[in-house]
Amino acid sequence: MSRSGKDQDRPVYGGSTLSGSVSGGAVQAGVVHGGIAFHSAPSTPPPVPRQLLGAPAHFTDRAAELAELDEELVENRREGTRMFAVLSGPGGVGKTALALHWAHTARDRFTDGQLYVDLAGFSGSDPVPPEDALGLFLRGLGVPSREVPVEIAEQSALYRSLTADKKLLVLLDNAYSAAQVRPLAPNSPSSAVLVTSRNRLTGLVAEGARLVDVGPLGNVSAVRLLTKVVGKRRVDDDPERAEALVDMCGGLPIAVRVAAARLASRPKWSVRKVVTELSDERSRLSMLSAPELSVQTTFDLSYRALRPTAAALYRRLALHPGQEFGAPVVASVLEKDASRASLEELVDGNLVESVGESRYRFHDLLRLHARNKAHTEDEVDERAHAVRRMVEWYLGGAMAADLVVTPHRRRQVYRFAAPLEDVPEFTDRESALAWLEEERQNLIACGRAAAEQGWWALAWQLSDALWPLLLHHKHYRDRLEVDRRGVDAARRWGNKDAEADMLKRLGMVCTTLGRFTEAEEHLRASVAVAEEVGDRRGSADAEEALALLHVAGGRLREAVGLFERLVRINRELGARRNLGLTLINLGKALTGLGRTDEALRALVEATEQFRDLEPPDPYNQARVVVAQAAVHLRVDDLPLADRTARSALEALSALGSKQGMAESHHLLAESAERQGNTEEAAEHWQRALRLYTDIGSSKADGIAQRLHVDDGPQPPAHGG
Repeated sequence: MSRSGKDQDRPVYGGSTLSGSVSGGAVQAGVVHGGIAFHSAPSTPPPVPRQLLGAPAHFTDRAAELAELDEELVENRREGTRMFAVLSGPGGVGKTALALHWAHTARDRFTDGQLYVDLAGFSGSDPVPPEDALGLFLRGLGVPSREVPVEIAEQSALYRSLTADKKLLVLLDNAYSAAQVRPLAPNSPSSAVLVTSRNRLTGLVAEGARLVDVGPLGNVSAVRLLTKVVGKRRVDDDPERAEALVDMCGGLPIAVRVAAARLASRPKWSVRKVVTELSDERSRLSMLSAPELSVQTTFDLSYRALRPTAAALYRRLALHPGQEFGAPVVASVLEKDASRASLEELVDGNLVESVGESRYRFHDLLRLHARNKAHTEDEVDERAHAVRRMVEWYLGGAMAADLVVTPHRRRQVYRFAAPLEDVPEFTDRESALAWLEEERQNLIACGRAAAEQGWWALAWQLSDALWPLLLHHKHYRDRLEVDRRGVDAARRWGNKDAEADMLKRLGMVCTTLGRFTEAEEHLRASVAVAEEVGDRRGSADAEEALALLHVAGGRLREAVGLFERLVRINRELGARRNLGLTLINLGKALTGLGRTDEALRALVEATEQFRDLEPPDPYNQARVVVAQAAVHLRVDDLPLADRTARSALEALSALGSKQGMAESHHLLAESAERQGNTEEAAEHWQRALRLYTDIGSSKADGIAQRLHVDDGPQPPAHGG
């Protein structure tokens, strides 16, 4: 029977001859006809693959990441499983350098060789198909090119067979997806697979791979890298500017290397010269470019890999006024469902960094890149709309918190440009204040952004909405900026009521900071503006702040006279809460004059004003108790002063009021001193000092000086 076509290429098992290529023994079933001849095939073993690229020059530090890889290898060897690690980070962060450095230090543990492939996941062209990479690996393992299967399923099966018992190190560089990686990972428990990718490849992590986040270098390490390239002398000549240079590079190794290359190739240049070049943010990315080593190009390749909605989010989030942001604000610039998926795409692609369970931020250079993309791809109106949506989202959250924490105060009406999405809701004061504190820097930055855009009503509202946080947590340095911007915004807005209110607040914070002349100027201006528009209540509020200035300046009799007048005005206005506040201040001023019986009567009436207030005002109820403790201390009823101050401290601690807690500790310290309890007094003084320092109160200086005199030199107070 004749054979033709492809049948002629197949091994013939029916006779006493065997043609074709086979490996190992062959068994013939049935009757053997004719003689049997044995032929030995060539037994030259395939070469051991050594495909790693060279160890990177100038590799610097990465001790934590290297230790994590060593630990992963040891754990897997102990458990009898293969090592599988994914090094993930933004483009240019040094993932490949880290992988190659570790691979070279560990290669002796993998006696069957090392396989390497650049999968070109972010090269600007199509990623390498896994079948092409498998073909490369199979040939590296000794399979002749003509015998490499065509189909990926057959390639994978052969690859698994060849690597089943080998000690191989496989480095898959620049991977785009988990699907690209899976066929290339050998199953041998003695092997190790190291993957680098700008994406987080969560599919592999879900299957047991260890994710190693690779972030920018710290400043010390980045300066060390700079020194390795340009030489120690030039860095030592100007260490401060060397630190400034790597800071402008954001610790990104590719950026540091480009900046270092500019210096190394220009021996006459100083570090100052390159710092000056990079100081303009608009041109920084283009300056950080060299042949075959460009930060701009590196980021462009990551950007092109994004889907259109994720790319739009990338551009818009770069316009976010603050340094970091929470997930809910994303819905303000992109449709809610799409925003969540797109944000995850940015995180998975290491274009946005996750810094907590629900907080995110850009690397500084990536933010510049994204802003550049926004300016080249989006119209001016589109950019302004995105900024306004984010700023108004923060205002909406602050207003919601304000209504919970300070429900009684007067407010200006604000009309939002569009309905808000995902604005936070609060059920108690603690959660509202916690949100305001978490978003404090963003809210302040939003106020700046609104002023820069000339949105004066919005800028004023953002200053106003911060009142509950500044009332309870103080932040006096922030408050100066917020209140000054609020005054300017009100004037440019042309709203006299808003101007009078913010002038009063600015005068109050200047009083607290000991700037009495400036405080009086603002407060008298507030009274004048309120009277100009016929706002009797606003005028009374400003006069109350003026009376408090008199107290701070030691003009107690003048202050008492003004407080007594304001008590009458608030009774006439039927302003019950304001009356309670004035009575607290009157009681404290009377205590200072030694008129303690009158002070206690004023404070008892203040308690009555707050008792049935709806909604309740627990903060000012607790302030009454602090004032009462001060009266008891003034008359030397120390046991009652202690009990009252401790009651106030408990209430104010629950409310998170550092100012009130500091005042309570202050009273307890004075009482303990009078009773001869020096250790207890010192403890309360220290706690009062920490709290006053945290809020930036001028009272911290007096306590610090007192402790220095009593106990000798003290360590510097933190947080000031």
